[in-house]
Amino acid sequence: MTDRGNVILQVENVKKYFYGSRKGLFSRERACVKAVDGVSFSVRKGETFGIVGESGCGKSTLCKTLLHLIEPTSGEIFLEGTNLSELSKEEIRLLRNKMQIIFQDPYASLNPRMTVRELIKAPLDIFSTDKEEEKMKTVVQIMHLVGLNEEFINKYPHEFSGGQRQRIMIARALILNPDVVFCDEPVSALDVSVRAQVLNLMKTLQKKLDLTYIFISHDLSVVRYLCDRVAVMYLGRIVEVACKDDLYENPLHPYTKCLLSSIPVPDPESKTERIVLEGDVPSAYDPPSGCHFHTRCMFATEKCSKDYPGLIEVEKDHLVACHLCPEGGLHAE
Repeated sequence: MTDRGNVILQVENVKKYFYGSRKGLFSRERACVKAVDGVSFSVRKGETFGIVGESGCGKSTLCKTLLHLIEPTSGEIFLEGTNLSELSKEEIRLLRNKMQIIFQDPYASLNPRMTVRELIKAPLDIFSTDKEEEKMKTVVQIMHLVGLNEEFINKYPHEFSGGQRQRIMIARALILNPDVVFCDEPVSALDVSVRAQVLNLMKTLQKKLDLTYIFISHDLSVVRYLCDRVAVMYLGRIVEVACKDDLYENPLHPYTKCLLSSIPVPDPESKTERIVLEGDVPSAYDPPSGCHFHTRCMFATEKCSKDYPGLIEVEKDHLVACHLCPEGGLHAE
């Protein structure tokens, strides 16, 4: 299990439900989307923890919930031992300098009316008591650190390429020297040739600044390159957590096996068999009973449709929620 003495972020049974209108004219029951449904994991200081899954599985919602950009429905989130669920909105705001985020689309995340100087300096204006000269020195230093020329300081976002705009986002996220950086698919909007540059930059910055990353992506090749441990999500729940080598070489959950079989192999003569899932992704409004994956799983049994398997450590640091695993426990829904 995770060494709790080295844990910087602890997530325990976090849920995020979105409620809609009533299901019927005379019904008191409201429609509910269980975007995040009882997620638990630990992140060690200095590591890169990946979260993967197909679109709509709840990755980005989980990221925003952990940051308290949207309030969790229930559960507890501990940052360096501090329970964020017990803090007021003002106390959480004061902790923003310890947790920052890099969004997926840099152009949509940057105010087009602000210059690079204003964009990067904005966090300092909120949290720092330094004089303006000191703030500007910090802005220039962080620009050099992420590979941006000082001459760009008075330009606007539309004057930059996608890769340069993402470097501005990275600079703004790191200027407060945070402990944890959430990366919500930070390279998915970039050209393939630029992705490698940004990923290498993130690796370099992690070593220099002793950062902890939570990296959310649907690109399994990128996750394998950057991450130390990986959690696989399906319909709001985590179905498997393991070190990246264990996960990619020995996946235990059927859904993980399907995901990994979809990774393109750059060899035309390769005979890698792709596992094609049948049926559509179930609706988050009305998820299946028991294991949410049983409606698409080729190995599903009657037990799978009735009881949800708990996330159990079946091998060292390898957790899986599946009745097929010999050591897996049976937890009633």
